[in-house]
Amino acid sequence: MSGHSKWATTKHKKAVVDAKRSKLFAKLIKNVEVAARVGGGDPTGNPTLYDAIQKAKKSSVPNDNIDRAVKRGSGAEAGAAQYETIMYEGYASGGVAVLVECLTDNRNRAASDVRVAFTRNGGSMADPGSVSYLFNRKGVVVVAKTGDLTEDDVLGAVLDAGAEEVNDLGEAFEVISEATDMVAVRTALQDAGIDYESADAAMLPTMEIDLEEDAARKVLKLIDALEDSDDVQEVYANYNVSDDIMEKIDA
Repeated sequence: MSGHSKWATTKHKKAVVDAKRSKLFAKLIKNVEVAARVGGGDPTGNPTLYDAIQKAKKSSVPNDNIDRAVKRGSGAEAGAAQYETIMYEGYASGGVAVLVECLTDNRNRAASDVRVAFTRNGGSMADPGSVSYLFNRKGVVVVAKTGDLTEDDVLGAVLDAGAEEVNDLGEAFEVISEATDMVAVRTALQDAGIDYESADAAMLPTMEIDLEEDAARKVLKLIDALEDSDDVQEVYANYNVSDDIMEKIDA
């Protein structure tokens, strides 16, 4: 598990096995609603909405729920909340930098949830800008390994679309690009007949801290506590945990 190379795959696995399915659904639906509000309700002309819908569908969110979220966001149906995006910064055990991206209709509640999660799990809040400089917003497209698809196949499809690197994650390939090139990368994959699992604009760390087992357990406990908040959409952190240690933690 890593803050970088396995970020999206880890997120995908977590989504698939997440016992708190209704909480996951709520976050995905919120993404759809906000995307429709910002860019309109037509996914063909709103790439952010298209990706939000695809992500919701791949996590088995019912189509009716998705359709209603699009209508609420685009104004075709009443009941839309006024969400705002807020980024909180902090530190976890071992000096790990943490970015917490919230999508909320209640700033005070979101701030309180994030602060409590940090203080109860060995972390601390930090001033704006003190952590965010350690991350860059990048496009992350995850492609499942199917059939005889190779890394060269993926690389050949995305090279001219702005892709910066392709990583082999074991069960999937991860394509990294500038956030502004993510739609072009996704489209290039589709044009090449290659299906993709997810496409996200993510905050990826510029450097990572290798963690031993004790520190890794503390960091992962903090991340779980943060993600438990309804207002928290994503948590990013600049740590790296070896497969051996991860197996011990999973056990």
